[in-house]
Amino acid sequence: MNSLLILIDNIIYLFSLVLIINIILSWLAAFNVINTSNRFVYTVLDVTFKLTDPLLNPIRRFLPNIAGLDFSPIILFLILGFLRNLLREYGLGLL
Repeated sequence: MNSLLILIDNIIYLFSLVLIINIILSWLAAFNVINTSNRFVYTVLDVTFKLTDPLLNPIRRFLPNIAGLDFSPIILFLILGFLRNLLREYGLGLL
């Protein structure tokens, strides 16, 4: 049981890293720092968008852009952190 909870905790952590990569690459693409015509950059952006958008889109529907800024990744980070803390507090404390 503990192994499963540790696996879920690690998956949430890895998803957080993918979300950070997505945010950084989207900022760099928006400011034309990286070239999205580059095949590798496009592939990485596409993969990160496909992984993060299913969780970000419901938050975006609920929370509109404020002054042109998208706060949905911050809300998702808070939710992921809450889930990780919940797992550690109740699940992994069974040892």
